[in-house]
This record gives sequence, structure tokens and C-alpha cells, in this order.
Amino acid sequence: MRLTTKGRYAVTAMLDLAYHSQKKPVTLTDIATRQTISLSYLEQLFARLRRAGLVKGVRGPGGGYKLCRKTSEINVAQIICAVDESIDPTKCGGEANCQKHQACLTHELWIGLGEQIYDYLNKITLEELLQKNNVQETAHRQDMETQHVIEVHRHPEVASTMNELL
Repeated sequence: MRLTTKGRYAVTAMLDLAYHSQKKPVTLTDIATRQTISLSYLEQLFARLRRAGLVKGVRGPGGGYKLCRKTSEINVAQIICAVDESIDPTKCGGEANCQKHQACLTHELWIGLGEQIYDYLNKITLEELLQKNNVQETAHRQDMETQHVIEVHRHPEVASTMNELL
């Protein structure tokens, strides 16, 4: 399976967006800070997610990104495919030309695995992920850590007080 950081980051960013955009649009800077993902990399991913109709940009003060559909209508496989990530575990990209321009001995095994992986990811929605306790706890922790970073940058004198509270 060729699931690289592109697919992982896209799913992570979309889950962050789903969690935080319930009240207002979310900036890519906020997602980048919480998830420690490069802002320029997120911009590239969100351009693809926007083209796939999964997110939309909101301009102006208080702008950012929102989901285009309900969290129950967006699954992990859609996100991965939207950023041109492959869920294909074959060496040949599914072309059946892995050994001297023909299928290798285990080609069908890897094709079956790819189908299982796709089916699994296709069944998991953002809504299901948001309902998991560990996702809620992690998102809350990230919010607290991010707030700490923001406060330290704005008011260095507050840093020692915030450190004591955390």
C-alpha cells in the first residue's frame, strides 16, 4: 500500500476541520499549528480537497475552510482519493505487469488486499471518527497546547503562568 504522508495528513487535516468547523470556519494556519503540518503543504492538500468538493473556502474576516458536506457523508477513502493517494498495494499499480510484463505470482493477493483496505476506509466516516473518545480527548489536548503556544507568542510573561497550569 502506498499510503504516504499526503494521505495521512489529508485525513488528519479533514478530521481537525470537522472537529473545529462546527462553530466557524477554520484557517489552515490553525490546522497547521495544531497538527504540526507545514502550511504550504496544507495549502496544496486543500486545493485538491476543494476540487474534489469536500471543502470550501470562506473569505473575509473570520474566514477559513468548512466542510461541503455533513461529516456522515465524507469517508476516509474519499479523502485519500481526493489528494491523489493510491490505496493500491501492488508493485505494478494494478496493471498486472509486475513480472516481465505479466502478473506476478502474488498479484491477485495484493489486489484483494487493496480491495479490503479500500472497503474498510470507505466505511469509516468523519462522523464516526469524531465520536471516538480518543479523538475528542486528543483534539481537546491539541487545543490546549495550541492556546499555550499562541499565548506565549502574544504575551511571553504569561508563559510561566500557563506552564504552571498545564
